[in-house]
Amino acid sequence: MIQIIRKSYLFLAAGLLGVGSVNAQIASKNTISLDKKVETLLKKMTLEEKVGQLNQYNGFWDVTGPTPKEGLAAKKYEDLKKGLVGSMLNVKGVKDVRALQKIAVEQTRLGIPLIFGFDVIHGYKTISPIPLAESASWDLNAIQKSAAMAADEASSVGINWTFAPMIDVSRDARWGRVMEGAGEDPYLGSRIAEARVKGFQGDLSSNKNILACAKHFAAYAFAESGRDYNTVDVGESTLQNVIFPPFKAALDAGVRTFMNSFNELDGVPATGNTYLQRQILKGDWKFQGFVVSDWGSIQEMKAHGYAKDDKQAAEIAINAGSDMDMESSAYIDYLAQLVQEGKVKETTVDDAVKRVLKVKFELGLFDNPYKYCDEARELATVGKPEFQTEVLDMAKKSIVLLKNNKELLPLKKSGQKIALIGALANDKTSPLGSWRIAADENTAVSVLEGLQAYKENQLTYVKGADVALGSPKFVFETKINTTDKSGFAEALAVAKNADVVVMVLGEYGLQSGEGRSRTDLGLPGVQQELLEAVYTVNKNIVLVLNNGRPLAIPWADEYIPAIVEAWQLGTQSGNAIAQVLYGDYNPSGKLPMTFPRNVAQVPIYYNHKNTGRPVMNEPESVFWSHYIDEKNTPLYPFGYGLSYSKFEYSDLKLSSPSFSKNGKIEVSVLVKNTGKVAGKEVVQLYIRDLIASVTRPVLELKGFEMIELQPNETKKVTFAISEKTIEFFTANSKWEAEAGDFKVFIGGSSAETLKGDFQFIK
Repeated sequence: MIQIIRKSYLFLAAGLLGVGSVNAQIASKNTISLDKKVETLLKKMTLEEKVGQLNQYNGFWDVTGPTPKEGLAAKKYEDLKKGLVGSMLNVKGVKDVRALQKIAVEQTRLGIPLIFGFDVIHGYKTISPIPLAESASWDLNAIQKSAAMAADEASSVGINWTFAPMIDVSRDARWGRVMEGAGEDPYLGSRIAEARVKGFQGDLSSNKNILACAKHFAAYAFAESGRDYNTVDVGESTLQNVIFPPFKAALDAGVRTFMNSFNELDGVPATGNTYLQRQILKGDWKFQGFVVSDWGSIQEMKAHGYAKDDKQAAEIAINAGSDMDMESSAYIDYLAQLVQEGKVKETTVDDAVKRVLKVKFELGLFDNPYKYCDEARELATVGKPEFQTEVLDMAKKSIVLLKNNKELLPLKKSGQKIALIGALANDKTSPLGSWRIAADENTAVSVLEGLQAYKENQLTYVKGADVALGSPKFVFETKINTTDKSGFAEALAVAKNADVVVMVLGEYGLQSGEGRSRTDLGLPGVQQELLEAVYTVNKNIVLVLNNGRPLAIPWADEYIPAIVEAWQLGTQSGNAIAQVLYGDYNPSGKLPMTFPRNVAQVPIYYNHKNTGRPVMNEPESVFWSHYIDEKNTPLYPFGYGLSYSKFEYSDLKLSSPSFSKNGKIEVSVLVKNTGKVAGKEVVQLYIRDLIASVTRPVLELKGFEMIELQPNETKKVTFAISEKTIEFFTANSKWEAEAGDFKVFIGGSSAETLKGDFQFIK
């Protein structure tokens, strides 16, 4: 059947390209240049058909039901039949994708195939840990493998484009979308961006790979007050040195699409920002793929006060370099008219269309528009058992051990009475986290189920208190339980008689994500009161945090002996947590974001500037950069994470005290496992540029390596430092290394390091 479709489509392509069928088959084997194929097709397109390729519609009707006859759905359906739709999103399942693709390739004049997009953020049906949690693994191979697994499953249902990875550098835990990214550091974020792009896309030759999308370009995570969609106001140095690097890394890794962001930047909405899209992305960086707007963001320029109506918004967006309009209909309604009126050059439209068509050719959709429509593969792939093994491995690697006084962990495997407390401990949906729109409710392994696999202990579960009132919904707000403590008494009774209490507290699964900013970073609702109440009857508490962002938990840090950051770990959440609690997996995760002591410290991040008054310079002086009611330091710093092993750093050495242009030096350190069990450690390299043309951070991550050590084993870890390592966007408005003095730091976190000095001489 596939061969028949392929041959008939090659015949269609032959007419489309204006060559004979033999030549069409030759073209399908890439002997004709991609640009020539695109140019040939473009010449056959009307202006309206060109605009159609820049139009993306949300899935608008049940394709297995009756054809829409009226309203917006009917209008979209007619546009589809006329070839005025280039892409669709939120359509899933081979049956539906095939039906829509068939209209595009068999009923329209030119038969140009559609791209089908979907938010495959951390899995499709089988859910991996949220991206922030995966980032805590610092395991690039595992992260790439996780993205490839998600692409494999999503592509089997007809999807060939994901709106991921989100690579916004995020310093403000109030912003709900921190769960979707890699945290606060541009270097770690860049390496993870590369891994995710490679995982999703591969080389696009296989039907198991899908287009990746680098989002949101740019500065979305710097929204004022941490409030989603809010104004952003940052300088050029921050843009270049902090915000841009992960996007450039994604581009260098081959990402084929970018998505612009909802925010304004320097008074100009990103969707209409020529500097971002034309000058930086398509100019300086020479990006050859296409840019898609975020949902309705072209239309939203009216609310920004930057466009008076949809028509002007379309004019601004296309001229600024936004190629595809996601679901605002501004392009399909007005773009052809704007060209006819001379407000938009047709060559501008042509450039956008060529970018879209080129990506479709790269995907192989012109060779076989039904490349992603294999029902047998769909049936065999979705939810296959191998995926469960992979997401379990990723989940275990994502867990961070924050505290373990008196070695309360790992738990003994027999002879203990364990009280398990917290609504989240028996929750099979919240562990899936936000942005899991294709997953089924109640499909995660709960912590209760994970602990029940260890049968030699006496386990008793009580809820204690609900986190949320009612069932949380994706679109709507959910009320937090701030009053109902009726379950406290039962929880206290069970805790009092237990040897160890495991409390699973935090955020429900949809309390982070888009549109879910918070002003309070403590445990939501009555959970803090529950924790303190249980502590009065049993101090042997293991606090397991389920959350999508850093939390402020100073009381817990002071009093609770063991704290495990378990995030929202996806389908295999409970098994991963249980295996870490019982020591069958030695935690190795490190924090990708700083945890504050108090929400008032936010934004807080390790790579801050020194300021002119960094420390107190007179006894009892108040005139230095500090708070009078809280420490400056975080609760848990970037890069921090404990293990059941203990690691000792020693003997930092540099191969030379200096290096010059085109040279390098090596810096090494010895790391010893002084603990009783084998473990993994992420060895981290930081530098500080002491004097520069633009002030530099007190620390910058510049490398890391994960090593595994047996008890009493020592390894030498070596990093190379070159011009590339120390370059930055200088006062000369270019990336370069400046001569001067530097400090180098190596350790197990950004706060605990050995130090050295070196010079760069030009």
